[in-house]
Formats: sequence, C-alpha cells, structure tokens
Amino acid sequence: MPSLLTRPSGFISSAILLLALIVRPSLAHGGHTDKIPEDAAVSPDPLDSRLWAHILLMVLAYGLLFPTGMVLGLAHSRWHVPVQIVATVVAVPAYFLGHKHKGRQFRHPNIHASFADSLVLMTIVQVAIGIGLKLHLEEKKGVIGRIFGSKSGRFGRRTVVLVHSWVGKLMPIVAWTQMVFGGIVALGFCRGDHTGQCLAHFIMGSAFIAYGIVMTILLLVGQAWLRRSGRSQEFFDSCVIAVWGCVNTFTEHRWGGPWVKNDLQHTSMGIVWWCAGLLGIWLSRSRKGSPRRNILPGLVIFLTGWGMSAHPQSLPISAMVHTIFGYTLMGAGGARIVEICFLLKDSRGGSEPSSFQHLPPFLLYASGFLFMSATEEQMQILAQNEVTHVSYVLILFSIAFLLYLFVNVLLGLYASYAWPDDETNGVAAARYGGPSGTGAVPSGEADTRRQSRLLSTTVRPELGPRTGSGWHARKASVLSQAAPYRDGEAAPPAHVPNGVPRLPRHRTPLPIKGDGNV
Repeated sequence: MPSLLTRPSGFISSAILLLALIVRPSLAHGGHTDKIPEDAAVSPDPLDSRLWAHILLMVLAYGLLFPTGMVLGLAHSRWHVPVQIVATVVAVPAYFLGHKHKGRQFRHPNIHASFADSLVLMTIVQVAIGIGLKLHLEEKKGVIGRIFGSKSGRFGRRTVVLVHSWVGKLMPIVAWTQMVFGGIVALGFCRGDHTGQCLAHFIMGSAFIAYGIVMTILLLVGQAWLRRSGRSQEFFDSCVIAVWGCVNTFTEHRWGGPWVKNDLQHTSMGIVWWCAGLLGIWLSRSRKGSPRRNILPGLVIFLTGWGMSAHPQSLPISAMVHTIFGYTLMGAGGARIVEICFLLKDSRGGSEPSSFQHLPPFLLYASGFLFMSATEEQMQILAQNEVTHVSYVLILFSIAFLLYLFVNVLLGLYASYAWPDDETNGVAAARYGGPSGTGAVPSGEADTRRQSRLLSTTVRPELGPRTGSGWHARKASVLSQAAPYRDGEAAPPAHVPNGVPRLPRHRTPLPIKGDGNV
C-alpha cells in the first residue's frame, strides 16, 4: 500500500493541513494587551520561560541548523536531508511556543508577527519541494506530477531543483531579518520618532556584516570563482559601493524639507560612496581588460569609519560606542589597504589565506554589531542601568567572534566536500583552465600546500582548458587561457630551456616523491 506522501491527493492534503495548522495560531493570536501602557509597545512583565524557549529554539533551527543544511545541500552531502529534517522538527514546536507564551505582552500588529508568515511559508515550500524531489514525484501522474515537471522532461525537474536551491539560500537572510524584528518587538523599540534612526542602524549594520561574510566566502572558497570570472574582487565591491552610495544620497534627507541633525553628514557620505565606487570600477580593469586590484573599497570604508567616529551624539555612552564603531571600521578599511598593497602586492593571492587576511572581514562583523547596537533607545537603557561602554563593546566583539567562527566552520565544511583532495580549494584547477574540481590539478599538486605553490611555476602545455559534460561544458575564462601558470603571470619566454624558468636557489622546486618531473 503506498504511503500518504506518495499519493498526489495525500501529498496535497498533508501540505494544506500543515499550512492550516501553522497559520491558524498566527491568525488567532493578537489579544492580551490589557497590561500594555498607552504610550508603550510592550508590557513591563518579564519574558517567561516559554518565550525564552521559543527564542532559543528558533535561533537553533534558523540560525544554526538550516544554514548548516543549506551548506550540506550545496556540497551534495548525504547529511543534507537529515539535518533539514531535524531543523524542521525543532522549528515547529518553537513556532507554537511563540503563540502560547505568558508574561510580557506585545502590541499588535507588530512587524515580527506579520513577517513570520513569510518565513513559515518559505519553510513549508522548502519541505514540500524537498519531499517531492526525494520521492521523485515528477514520475507520478496528475497535478503533483505536472508540478514537479513530468510533462517537461528533465528540464522540469531542474527548474524545481533551482527553485529549491534559491529558496534555501534566501532563508538565512529572511531568518536574520526575522530575528532582528524579534529583538525590536521584544524590547518595544523603533516606534514613533525612533523609526528612522532604527532603520539606518539595523540596515547599515546588517550590510556591514553581510559584506564581511561575502569577503570571508571569497577569501576561503571563492578564489577559484574569482579567477574564472576574469574580474578582481574590488570590481564587485566597487559596484555595490556605487549603488549603495546612490541610495544613501537620495534617502538620507527628506528633500524639500529643512536639513536637520546629521542629514548633511549622511548625504555627503553617500556622495563619497558612489564617487569612489565609480573610480574603483574603472581602476579594477587594466587597459587590456585584465583584472587589477585597487584600494578604493578599503579607502571608502576607512573614510566612513572616520566620519562615524566624529558623529555627534546626545549621550556620552552613545558618543563612546559610536567612536569605537568608527575606529573599528577604520581598522577594517586600513587593514584591507595593507593587505592589498603590502601583503598581496596587488596580486590575486594564494589558495591559503594568511592570518592577517582574516582581520578585515572580522572587523566588518564587529563594526556591524556595534552599529546595530548603538540606537538611541539602546543607549538610553545602558545609561539608565549604568552599563559602561567598555563592557558593552566587549560583549559585542564576543558575538562577532562567534559569528566569524560559525561562518568559518560552514565554509570549511563546504570545502571538505567540494574539494576533498585539493587543499587549494579549486584554485589550482582554475589556474590550469579547468573548473572548480580536482580533475585539472596536476599530479602531486593537491598533495600539499608547498607542492601546489611550486608546481604553479611549471609549464604544463598538456593541461590546457578542457570542456565536456564532466566539466559541465563550462567555457574557460580569458584569464585561465592567457596565463594558466601563476596568479595571472605570463608564460615564460620560449628560449627558456624545457619551458622551466630559472628560480633563485631558495625557491628551487623540490622533487615530488614518485615523480621525476616537478
């Protein structure tokens, strides 16, 4: 007898029942506001144990388990499905605990309760598509079979897989937004005149953290992709900076009204961003079109930090926290400039980052948390409770350390599955014109980091760009075809004996055991 989920009608009924069970409490919940003062958004009661359980379980499910499952899915690991199942099992009771709590009451409607439906819907879609793909429902007849692409051949299934992939990648972003909304609603922040500065702090703080995460991804597992793209990292950074600067230029001041408080400073920062972004885009390409490094993104971050360190504030503790935020941002920009100019010396860098290269992204994490935690209402609470800025800043740095650790663990997990035998994380393959796999890496190059560096100086004409189904028919980049030798350097001159350039004695390649050719 077929199971419930393998029958189309049973599958649809199960999905509708699950949706009804989850959405019904959301629609029913909304009373119990009799203890809330008229001028407040929350009651003075403390958070009860159920609400704390809701917070902790949701952080576990959407902050830890679902992102881990997403990475395992990207790496095509067999643990992807079990981890996602555990995350779903944790999330369902956590959702109901959020609607059955006592203690502190919240005024409705609020942004956290309203936005929850979007995250719940994404979870249901992910679970339903995941079950359908696992059970190969495209082979079934009827409505379910058509939904999963039975009439469209393999193209239909690939479309469903693509939707499943993109929804999974968007879930951490939506979950982060929902967690921020939860903190705002739990404390009764960002209402009335505080809404504008709250938006600025939480959006810009999240943007700094996101920039740090992207920088970490490119540093640890994205170098091969950068080589195949034929562009430098500063090109993409400058594009984002230019667009963000345009947005800030025209949104930080209410045009037609008077210039108030820090409108002029915020608007001038936006102008600096798009001007420097355009220059960075231009400098990221040479006259012949090859990628080039530049310091413009780091310089923009440094100038932004300098401006924020001198930002006028109404409370002494707020001024101190903003000063530390500005100095941290200046440190991130300055470290990025030092990295490009003096550590990498304008080169693309190797597959294994140096210890100093972890400093710029981490400082961006810390800057983001500092800015998100420096709103007017937060500073008022700290001042009322006589909390010093030193202890507050140290706690925020501790959170930044934990997030940086988690991101590094996820990227290390992905690399261990994507390149199990290549310690260069696909960089060696990209140098020789292949895709991000281990098949294009010469024998012995993936054995050790030392040998991968040495072999990158050796001419291997037989390892030209390869195409075909095994390589997903990916076209080799201009960079890999023009200079498949070492970090974009040109091939050695034709008169060099055997095509091997002479090296200083201290850089002479050591022979690989079992291979006479270095």
